[in-house]
Amino acid sequence: MTLTLYNTLTRRQEPFQTVEPGKVKMYYCGVTVYDYCHLGHARACIVWDVVRRYLQFIGYEVRYIQNFTDIDDKILNRAFVEHSSMEAVADRFIKAYFEDMARLGIKEADEYPRATHTMNGIQRLIHELENKGFAYPADGDVYYAVREFSGYGKLSGRKLEDMQAGKSDRVNVEDPEYQKKKDPFDFALWKAAKPGEPAWESPWGAGRPGWHIECSAMVRERLGDTIDIHAGGADLIFPHHENEIAQSEAVTGKPLARYWLHNGMVKVDGEKMSKSLGNFTTIRELLDRGVDPMAVRLFVLTAQYRTPIDFTDEAIAAATNGWHTIKEGLLFGQQYGEKLGWDLGIGNIPIPSTQYPAPNPYIERFQESVNNDFNFPGGLTVLFELAKELRREGNILVHEGKTETSPEELQQQWQTLVTLAGVLGLKAEIEAETDKNDGLSDAEIEAKIQQRQEARKAKNFAESDRIRDELQAEGITLIDSRDGTRWHRN
Repeated sequence: MTLTLYNTLTRRQEPFQTVEPGKVKMYYCGVTVYDYCHLGHARACIVWDVVRRYLQFIGYEVRYIQNFTDIDDKILNRAFVEHSSMEAVADRFIKAYFEDMARLGIKEADEYPRATHTMNGIQRLIHELENKGFAYPADGDVYYAVREFSGYGKLSGRKLEDMQAGKSDRVNVEDPEYQKKKDPFDFALWKAAKPGEPAWESPWGAGRPGWHIECSAMVRERLGDTIDIHAGGADLIFPHHENEIAQSEAVTGKPLARYWLHNGMVKVDGEKMSKSLGNFTTIRELLDRGVDPMAVRLFVLTAQYRTPIDFTDEAIAAATNGWHTIKEGLLFGQQYGEKLGWDLGIGNIPIPSTQYPAPNPYIERFQESVNNDFNFPGGLTVLFELAKELRREGNILVHEGKTETSPEELQQQWQTLVTLAGVLGLKAEIEAETDKNDGLSDAEIEAKIQQRQEARKAKNFAESDRIRDELQAEGITLIDSRDGTRWHRN
């Protein structure tokens, strides 16, 4: 079962082979910290978090770097409006980022380099580009000479001549920046200081870096000339990632990344998410109104990572129901492990078994799906199958005092579910479950069934039907038979 990935650069699916055997160098273009993270950030961060987890699961040693862009026009504009500073705005939203990601169960990256902390590497890279003839200074600015790099456009598939034809009527020739450029397609590597803005000293005068050069410098400084995976949203393919390739490869003569992976965008009720449309939703707004973070993860993982996803009330409700199913399976051990005679540790929590039957068909099927370009929806079908089987066995145990499947096999199934859910970052909090009042307990259900049986004996069928409908509304289905009434959660 070889892992194959769709490479944006080559436009085909390819077997995954790393620069160094057994090790993965992975870089994710992170957020510009001028506002709270939104649903698009949630999708990207969840996807690349799970990609990293899966690579570790199948045996790779992963070094995962995610940057923060902490110098940008949007940050400066917010600081101006708030009568604050660039540093204060960036620090506030970096803190908020970590708070939001912790709620979503995102593992922290190995490093979070900031643009403002990489100034030496940025200037060094610009200097090398200038020496090699790929950059030129212009009145305190420095520009990249796009036409000097023969491979420009290879990631996005765009050709300069085609873009030139569509750009001529949109160029403002009176723009001072345009007048400084030798070619309309050239882009800024260094921007001369403007009054009131933060600036750093450089060989070209005081100023600050352009956006694209930041990532090239951070990748090179933290991971080297060639990395294995460069990840980001599809909206970054052009111009950001295209420009990164041009900058880095012009200097090193080596591929910047072996595999370019891009996640699809998030729509809201079929429309592009934007503040102007009033459908802009931040992660904390969503979670603060009671949506389970694990349901958000599940919503993201039920779609192929490269395709757009549509955030709707119906979609998040379906994901919430799906999470309840998996959660029941994950809590099976805590609920029934003692009755089944499992080996229990402190606090009556089952001791996870590291022994799996060889081969384990569930893990094999999970890997077979996910190895096909990180097909997490296919992998989820295995989790649902395990969770539903454990839920069924739990209902049988409650009503009949024993299970159809042996306790040993059930423990293996439960541990397989816990392991695979961990790969996807799905975790049921045991403490939270005991204190929640979001559903009837088993004892409360049994009491209502007893009340219903007494109503039936008294031929009070209206009351019997009322109790049945009440349980049905709570997601509990009753099954009457000669042997009594059995029930299960929907």
